[in-house]
Order: sequence, then C-alpha cells, then structure tokens
Amino acid sequence: MRIGIALTPPTGGENVLGGFLERFRAAEDAGFKAAWISGALGYEVLTLLAVAGRVTRSIELGSFVVPTYPRHPAMLAQQALTVQAATGNRLTLGIGLSHRVVIEDRLGLDYSKPIRHMREYLAVLDGLFSGQPVSFRGREYRVSMQLSLPEATRPPVLVAALGPQMLRLAGAMADGTAVWMGGARYLEQRAVPLITQAAREAGRAAPRIVAGLPVSVTKAVESARASAARSFAMYGQLPSYRAAMDVEGAAGPEDVAIIGDEAAVARQLEHLAEVGVTDFDASPFSVADDREARDRTQRFLAELARSGG
Repeated sequence: MRIGIALTPPTGGENVLGGFLERFRAAEDAGFKAAWISGALGYEVLTLLAVAGRVTRSIELGSFVVPTYPRHPAMLAQQALTVQAATGNRLTLGIGLSHRVVIEDRLGLDYSKPIRHMREYLAVLDGLFSGQPVSFRGREYRVSMQLSLPEATRPPVLVAALGPQMLRLAGAMADGTAVWMGGARYLEQRAVPLITQAAREAGRAAPRIVAGLPVSVTKAVESARASAARSFAMYGQLPSYRAAMDVEGAAGPEDVAIIGDEAAVARQLEHLAEVGVTDFDASPFSVADDREARDRTQRFLAELARSGG
C-alpha cells in the first residue's frame, strides 16, 4: 500500500502560497509517494498542482477531489492535460459530485441526476483524453471537439464514491476511487467488493482504491478521539459520509480515524492493505493534549512510505 499525505495551506503569514508549495517540496523530500489536495482549500486545485509540479521532481500530485458540476468536462479535460504537461505527467485526477448542499444551495446548479451526470462526464473525459475527435450526445452534455497536447498523457481518473451506484460506475468507467471517511469495515464489506466486481465485469484492470482518513500517532488516545470529533464534525453530518459511517457502525469521524501509538497505527494501516486499499491518503491532525502529535505522525508515516508501506 502506497502512503501519501493530504496537504493543507499554512495558516497566517503573508506568503501562504509560498508556504503551501514548500509543503509539497517537504512531502517529496520526506519520501511520501503522493501529495493530495482537496477542492475546498480556497486555492484552485489544478492550478496549484501545476505550480507544485514545477517545484517538485517525482512525487505524484493528486486532486482529492475536483467537483465536477461547476466545470464542463471539456474544460476540465483541457486543464488536466495542461497540468500533465506542466508536471511531467504526474497528475492523478480525482473528481467527485460534491454534495447537494454545495451544488444546489451555494452554486444554484441542478443536482437531481448525479449518476447520469457522472456517467456522461466520464464518457466525455475519456474521449477527450484519448486525443481523438469526440462527438458525444447525452442528456447532460453535447460535445463535439478534440484536444491535442503532445506532451501530456492521459491522467489516471479516480471517482469519489461512497454509495453502491457510484462505486459500480467508478469501477466500470474510471481507474479507481478516492474514498474519504470510509473505515476498514466499510471498505472491506462495500467499497472494495463493489468497485472490483464492476471493473472486472467491464474488462478493466483492478481499480486503484485510495482511502483518506484522519490519523494520529499518539498515546493520548482519548484526547485524539475528542480532537478528531471536533475537527472533522461536519463529515458526520453530510448524508454520503453518514451512510458510509453507518455501514462502519461509527458514531462519528472519531470512530473511523486511525489513532494510537506507532504499533497500533501500523496494525491499522496493515489491515487497510489487507482489505484491498492500494493507497493511503493520510490526514494528520492536531491533538489537544499532545502538541507533538501532528509532527510525530508525519515523521512516522514518512518512514513507512520510504520503506514501502
């Protein structure tokens, strides 16, 4: 299992962007296999990854994830291929629906047919990434165009998927899935079997399964659980994450977070690999009663990443 890290911008200071880019360099130097960034950071994700590609050499650069509804698939294809050209083809394009509260209430867009939307979106992306002329006529999109960027290869596409329909769609049409807040039981009982079966039935290669979870290497376990509950509380309220936690039997994010000393965290990560997770996207977090927890966690995970997980 490859170990990557979720990066967030530094808080405060006058050169936040410069500090953010320094975190990409530091992640690469530490030995992490991938640097993943969210679409809800303020900075535009793909632009930031293109710039990060100019200050790094080899680390995989991943979006976790870019919301699809605000971007026409032809424009996203053009932007993703440009990032590929800028980074030496190190982009992994994670995309997702976002949530009804964001798409409808904040952006004023129609969220009534999410599965149809994603199915057509992936069809257009795949066609344009091939470099061949695309003539697509669907209910959501009608596209007739071609993209040609000689320096860029087709980026791997991951679909953020939690529910059964989206997992099957990701298996049939994408290279894998990016799962946030899905614990080991949910991954073993639902996500991994559904996406793997769908990929097999579609004649596709085994899917990549990137699991993102909060993680803390600490002996202050109860304090860490309380900190995780506070820091990630919103995810326990959004319907898609709540449904995944229900499969897990989790009361909230603190019950899916990976918490414990080095040995305990290593065991939990090993279990994720055993159930079929191919990549871990680590989100270290601060612990109220352990000021060193975040730095300790990053050092420990970097050591695992360098040793091959």
